[in-house]
Amino acid sequence: GVVAFDQREHAQIFPQSGWVEHDPLEIWERTRAVIGATLAKAEVSAAGLAAVGITNQRETTLIWDRQTGKPVYNAIVWQDTRTDRICRELEAQGHAATIYRTTGLPLATYFSGPKIRWILDNVPGVRARAEAGELLFGNIDTWLIWNLTGGAHITDPTNASRTMLMNLETLDWDDEMLALLDIPRSLLPSIRPSSDPNAYGHTLAGGPFGGRIPVCGDLGDQQAATVGQTCFDAGAAKNTYGTGCFMLLNTGPEIVRSQNGLLTTVCYQLDGQRPVYALEGSIAMAGATVQWLRDNLRLIDHAAETESLAQSVADTGGCYLVPAFSGLFAPYWRSDARGVIVGLTRYVNRAHIVRAALESICYQTREVLDAMEADSGVALTSLRVDGGATANNFLMQLQADILGAEVIRPKVAETTSLGAAYAAGLAVGFWDTLDDLRANWQVDRTWSPQVDAAARATGFAGWKKAVTRTFDWVET
Repeated sequence: GVVAFDQREHAQIFPQSGWVEHDPLEIWERTRAVIGATLAKAEVSAAGLAAVGITNQRETTLIWDRQTGKPVYNAIVWQDTRTDRICRELEAQGHAATIYRTTGLPLATYFSGPKIRWILDNVPGVRARAEAGELLFGNIDTWLIWNLTGGAHITDPTNASRTMLMNLETLDWDDEMLALLDIPRSLLPSIRPSSDPNAYGHTLAGGPFGGRIPVCGDLGDQQAATVGQTCFDAGAAKNTYGTGCFMLLNTGPEIVRSQNGLLTTVCYQLDGQRPVYALEGSIAMAGATVQWLRDNLRLIDHAAETESLAQSVADTGGCYLVPAFSGLFAPYWRSDARGVIVGLTRYVNRAHIVRAALESICYQTREVLDAMEADSGVALTSLRVDGGATANNFLMQLQADILGAEVIRPKVAETTSLGAAYAAGLAVGFWDTLDDLRANWQVDRTWSPQVDAAARATGFAGWKKAVTRTFDWVET
């Protein structure tokens, strides 16, 4: 179980429409605060810790000075769409198929490579400093490990596979991708196993842990949740409900190329072993849709209100909310799409719109699951779920109803942190085998479908129709 935890929000910065940034120094300060508070709650010191694992929001892109540690620009977040022009130019030049074959990724604003290119091209002086070897790139894992260890510049294959710069087969930075995006190799971190007995580095005595501990686990957040859910067998799948929604299906040592709009990504790599791959469906707006209801529309004061509000009505009153605020991700990959609420009548009220927002999370998950079944040929009978939104029991029942499959929540719902802990613990022998981790996984609650197939089909057909109304809104 969880001994202690702490969490703190940090600012979401929106400089203009379509742009999303984070302050890297604030992220580091919040991380320091969270570590200190968790150690205090647990009443443990560095001497009581065997290892440290890191998990992070993937793709979010940061460049900093290797001497001073000062960022040259805010971190550009995965949801940010400012690189649309760069991606369109690469597509017009005919590079999309090469990028997909090499990296497993569609050509989209989502990934780090075009974000690096944007910083190099648009922040004065940065390209020259990068080419002189003065600067470092990292996703948030690399930034935190660099700060925790006093300068270890590393990442793991799960994070590297989301940059659009790593070759999926060699697990190394790909020269052709670097050339296409005009990115100097000297910016990039070393790629190390996700669980590495040869620690990336050690925490500093003067740092937030107050002592020397090996940092030896690193997984992007969705892969960490897959490890935390012990989805170690080919065919096992999990869905994480966070800011976005992310479903991963373990495909084992085989690279499966999607024919249905999914990403091919690294699931994890243990020290000395072949990488394990996954298919992933990424949904941009899940918990973020609820945040939008709270912060932009002021329909609710707290996210927890959605559970009772949505249950106060029998259905959505015929309305659908499609939260394509940053375009549509899997399986559509439409950067021209924007959000819509359709089917409005005078009958529709606040509760209907809140319920439609929750249903949008479930319908997007259904579309990704259908794509996974088409690619893998395996019909999923149950789905392991995790992330903050799984505390909403009504949402989980909606999900079972819309999928027509069992939804299973484990006792430790924060499986992302758990996966990072597992990676670090395996590296130092705290756990010996994957079977030890499987034995640690326990069910908290299971939801079964409570609507019939006809009602499920009617609702899904309405959703598919609503999605078409988001297309062709932005000129590309």
